[in-house]
Amino acid sequence: MTGDDSKARFDRVVVPHLEDALALARWLAGNRADAEDICQEACLNAFRGIASFAGGSARAWVLTIVRRTAYSWFKKNRLAQVAIDDLKPEDRVLAEGGIDQDGSGTVTPEAELIAKADAARLEAAIAALPLEFKETFVLRDIQGLEYREIAQVTAVPLGTVMSRLSRARSDLREALARRKAKDNPDAV
Repeated sequence: MTGDDSKARFDRVVVPHLEDALALARWLAGNRADAEDICQEACLNAFRGIASFAGGSARAWVLTIVRRTAYSWFKKNRLAQVAIDDLKPEDRVLAEGGIDQDGSGTVTPEAELIAKADAARLEAAIAALPLEFKETFVLRDIQGLEYREIAQVTAVPLGTVMSRLSRARSDLREALARRKAKDNPDAV
C-alpha cells in the first residue's frame, strides 16, 4: 500500500473515530494531557497498521488500538489510573435536567450545585471500580459500543462482557446508595 493510499484509508477508517478515541483515553488515563499523548501514539500505531484493517467495525478497531496503547503507555509512564470524563458544568446540569422551576431552561445556581455534587459522586464511584469493570462500563454506557464490539476491543468472551457490565452497574448502584446514606443519615 502506498503512502497516499494509507493516508486515504486512515482518513476513512480512523479519523471519524478520534473523538471517541480521546474520550476512552481520558477515562482510562485520568487527564487530558495523558489522553492526548495516548491518542497520538495510538494514531501512529493505527497508521502503521492501517493495511491490516480487514473491515468490520472501524470504531471497535480504533478503540482496541487506543486501549492497547493506553496500557502500554501506562507501563512505560505510570501506574494505570482512572479518568473522569468531564462535561462543562452547564452541560452536565442541562443533561441531568437541572432547569429552573418555570421550565425555561435557565440553569439555577442551586440546580448547578446539586448537579455538580451528584456528578462528583458518580465520578468517584466509577473511579473506584476495578479496571476491567470500569473499561467495560465506559465502553458500553458512555461510548455506546455493542456487546460484541466490547468483546472485540477487550479481547474477552461475550459472556464476560455481560457479566462485567452487570457487576459494574451493581457496584455503582451500591456505592452510590452507601454514599447517599452516609451523606443523609436521617433519610429513610
